Amino acid sequence: MTAAYVYDAVRTPFGRFGKSLAGVRPDDLAGSTLKALLGRHPDLDPARIDDVILGDANQAGEDNRDVGRFAVLLAGLPVSVPGSTTNRLCGSGVDAAIQASRAIETGDASIIVAGGVESMTRAPYVMLKPDAAFPPRNSELVSTHIGWRFTNPKLPAEQTISNGQSAELLAQMYSISREEQDAFALRSHQLAAAAWAAGTFANEIVPVPGVDLAIDEGIRADTTLEALAGLKPAFAADGSVTAGNSSPINDGSSMVLIGAEGALSSEPLARITGRGVYANEPQYFGIAPVEAANRALARAGRTWADVDFVELNEAFASQSLACAKLWPELDPAKLNENGGALAIGHPLGASGGRIIGRAAHELARRGSGVAVIAICIGVGQGLAMVLER
Repeated sequence: MTAAYVYDAVRTPFGRFGKSLAGVRPDDLAGSTLKALLGRHPDLDPARIDDVILGDANQAGEDNRDVGRFAVLLAGLPVSVPGSTTNRLCGSGVDAAIQASRAIETGDASIIVAGGVESMTRAPYVMLKPDAAFPPRNSELVSTHIGWRFTNPKLPAEQTISNGQSAELLAQMYSISREEQDAFALRSHQLAAAAWAAGTFANEIVPVPGVDLAIDEGIRADTTLEALAGLKPAFAADGSVTAGNSSPINDGSSMVLIGAEGALSSEPLARITGRGVYANEPQYFGIAPVEAANRALARAGRTWADVDFVELNEAFASQSLACAKLWPELDPAKLNENGGALAIGHPLGASGGRIIGRAAHELARRGSGVAVIAICIGVGQGLAMVLER
């Protein structure tokens, strides 16, 4: 078996719900990001790309018919380049990269673009098809931008609580206070703002054509603990999870160029050495990345003592802090050193490509090291990957 490498990774700045990227269709968003990625590699003949695999959690609107294939066509790639779309909810982008790396390692492919896209703003309202024609009652429209819809009544009620209610459960289970959550959220905003100011993300960002958006729209460099403390609980009257210590609702796209050793003329950023997937009770979805990362490290032949830094997608502060508690060997300072989704944003299908790209570029900047990327997934799953250089 050959090895799979990350040769490059890009993403758009992430837009807030209803803001700068609201007018951009998700297929256009994916197509322009794919085109920008390949534009950085003029020596790569696009016809050599064996597949494009994109994660997309919604797929209910303009992204409904295999947005991966439409990204290929909209980017102007040869029609001979295939494209597919995968859905593992918030982990869809990581899932796409895992599929790509496996295909390369087995020899089924040499070069694959993986990544993801999500326009939560443009997610449509939908309704169930009536059981009979001309129903004598009103029909309900349901927003598809996030969360449960048309829930199967056969599922136990405790398994179908909202993600925010699950975050409250984790705060209670692991004795994570409101003050700790707000402090973690403040840290995310401060670190992300500092990273942007230092140019840390510069080589990872590509613009969206026709949109004046240069940085992630959700970062609040001027927020304070006092401001965060003033927000009301969002999911329980006496709760501790607020809009300020939860990831926002976003739009964005990410792409990761993955290939076999020597497949491209450029030097790889990092090698993919381990993968892990794990599932637990849906109501505790936020801690599933813990065991996924443990498994990925074991498959890479590494331990937590070898890890230089971790990119964990911050769905909620309570979820991230719970994972940190369950990785006692990890120095908390190594977690999301340049901020995370609480500040940067979480456009579901695009988040996996963001954290993989951030880890790969950081390893290249350092020249060596071991990184873990991990992401929680609604309905009780987690994915993780180990990157090395």
